Amino acid sequence: MSPNAPPPIPVIPAEAPLPEAPPDDPGSEAQAHAHDAADPFAPLREQFFVPVMAAYGERGEGASRPCAYLCGNSLGLQPKAAYGAVRQELQDWAVLGVEGHFQARRPWLTYHESFTEGLRRLVGAAPGEVVAMGSLTGNLHLMLASFYRPTPARFRIVIEEDAFPTDAYAVVSHAAFHRMAPAQAVTRIRARPGTRLIDTEDVLNLFDRQGRSIALALLPGVQYLTGQALDIARITAAARAQGITVGWDLAHAIGNVPLSMHQWGGGADFAVWCSYKYLNAGPGSPAGVFVHQRHAERTDIPRLAGWFGNEPSARMAMRPDFVPRAGAEGWQLSEMPILSSAPLRASLELFDAAGWAENLRRKSAVLSAALRRGVEWAASARPGAEAPLRVVTPERAPERGAQVSVAVAGDGRALQQRLLRQGVVCDFRQPDIIRLAPAPLYNSFHDVWRAADALRRAVEQGW
Repeated sequence: MSPNAPPPIPVIPAEAPLPEAPPDDPGSEAQAHAHDAADPFAPLREQFFVPVMAAYGERGEGASRPCAYLCGNSLGLQPKAAYGAVRQELQDWAVLGVEGHFQARRPWLTYHESFTEGLRRLVGAAPGEVVAMGSLTGNLHLMLASFYRPTPARFRIVIEEDAFPTDAYAVVSHAAFHRMAPAQAVTRIRARPGTRLIDTEDVLNLFDRQGRSIALALLPGVQYLTGQALDIARITAAARAQGITVGWDLAHAIGNVPLSMHQWGGGADFAVWCSYKYLNAGPGSPAGVFVHQRHAERTDIPRLAGWFGNEPSARMAMRPDFVPRAGAEGWQLSEMPILSSAPLRASLELFDAAGWAENLRRKSAVLSAALRRGVEWAASARPGAEAPLRVVTPERAPERGAQVSVAVAGDGRALQQRLLRQGVVCDFRQPDIIRLAPAPLYNSFHDVWRAADALRRAVEQGW
């Protein structure tokens, strides 16, 4: 890895033609290379550092071979321009000291504003509805403190049964904070028998049956375990029709699928996300918040306040009274951590060059379809009553993100470790799920082919 300047960023034209994925199996390695040669998004891969086999223990001749990195749903790859972005802030700090807050190339006092337009585009927000700040869980707590206002009649919080643990911890803790038993306050939506998926009709039926007792619904834009993309528009509209406050965890959705949080279903009340997955901003990078503009200037909403949420003139005058800024920035607590924020700038420039999520979604759908077929082809190597591998991610493109989740009949951890030794980087989630995420900014058709080929050989050998 070298901090040398990255190559010039290519601009990908909208509706640039994409090669079609093989219809039944992943095809040959030569065919995968041919698809990559015809892929208009392929040059974007050169903007990222891709780990090599040596990073995962390979020695000898193949140690410098790039991995098939299919783990961007856990941690996105590093943009090569991140070096320069961080170095600029270090140089400004070295030269300017405290005056960097006002005189830096991008003044630190307003640094968060440099991300607003990019995040607004990715989330589908109106002006004033987004802010880069904090961490996902911290931001979720801030939103719940403001928007979960239980009454004796309307007190329930709805989440999915297999919610990411941080969401479950947050809502349970807020129920307890309001002195309610979590078992009574938290309602979990279960997948239908025989599937791992949340059925939209089940959500809507729950709202119809229990809507008058539901205070808030918190659901994922893309479910972390299965890769299912929920119908945000229908669920939001149904919640609002019942007077339910609705929030979305977009950790696996932002930068992955096109979003329109301001408009869909009349607009969600709030949303939160992180930036280290599909936004490629690095481990521990700052997160973000969406608050719909109908709440922009409400003073009746309680909030946990901080200095940076104050109206700027009041803030700099050091006035003792908190006067919240209008919009999402009114929930901001503190200054951005500048050094860990800088890589997000580098990543958002790549989304801009790629035509944002709307354009990238076309490649994502083709890649994930090819990977799904590759997994099914691999599973067919061991026919029998119980398939060794079973895709649990929805088949229809609008119902999935850039992820293929595979239920493993056998030792899933051992299979994931075998794939890792062969340079296919994915992850394992209890109880039996291997997740493979072909991110369209940097993954290739050859990555997909390598994953399918490695799975096929593992199945043939009983891993």
